[in-house]
Amino acid sequence: MTGQKGGGEMRTITLNNGVEMPMIGFGTDISGDLTALEPTLTLTIQAGYRLFDTAASYGNQRQLGQFFSTAGIPRDELFITSKVAQTEQGYQQTLAAFEATTQALQTDYLDLYLVHWPKYGPFFETWRALETLYRAGKVQAIGVSNFESHHLDRLLTQATIMPAIDQVETHPYFNQHVLHEYLTTLGIYHQAWSPLGRGQVLHDPVIAKIAERYQVSVAQIILAWHLQKNVAIIPSTTHAERIQENLNLDFQLTVKDMAKIDALQRGERIMGAPDENYMEDKW
Repeated sequence: MTGQKGGGEMRTITLNNGVEMPMIGFGTDISGDLTALEPTLTLTIQAGYRLFDTAASYGNQRQLGQFFSTAGIPRDELFITSKVAQTEQGYQQTLAAFEATTQALQTDYLDLYLVHWPKYGPFFETWRALETLYRAGKVQAIGVSNFESHHLDRLLTQATIMPAIDQVETHPYFNQHVLHEYLTTLGIYHQAWSPLGRGQVLHDPVIAKIAERYQVSVAQIILAWHLQKNVAIIPSTTHAERIQENLNLDFQLTVKDMAKIDALQRGERIMGAPDENYMEDKW
């Protein structure tokens, strides 16, 4: 499950179904202003990113599809992830949502399709739809997002295909160590959204001192910390220099420095806990 090779943008992992996925990708939920999306995507392609993470709820899939159609990168060199929105869950609804997503992205398949948030009512029907899409060859891998251990426990009472990915909020102030160990036992890969804590962790004095010693940025230290814990990452930025430096992670943190960052755990989320909406179906 955890095989990886190369460095920077060429570093990959092998998912539990044999699909190879870049360990570093680009999160496209970057701005409410879609005019900023195309120039940012151009920079990411030039820098070497090939994994792009989107979702129906981001409202940018059509713009992404237009960009990919003219970017000059063969489809089989791209790794495109999307997610079924909370309002689109259910068996038929998810199948319809997938068709709308692939049309918007101008592709006939996705590399990875996720359930964006656990939703109690259509919980099993949504996953059954993803299994249908996977068996039909329309998705290379399927997984979940924002699922905690008890959501996975419930899912696995009926699932016939193990999720390949659980994409969850993970950063030094909310490090998900317990969930990470559980995912490892199941063979589900851990992918971090908001690996930099939406910028909140970038001002941490402990990490700043570490970054000064390594002569790299605070962001690079945090992202390297993720990779050394075998967590895949999808950082987001619109700054050209940061787009490039987020790939330049070919250095190793010492055990001592890893432990210092581990100790920053505060249990502080950027967004609410999945269960705040899961049980009452407020979505």
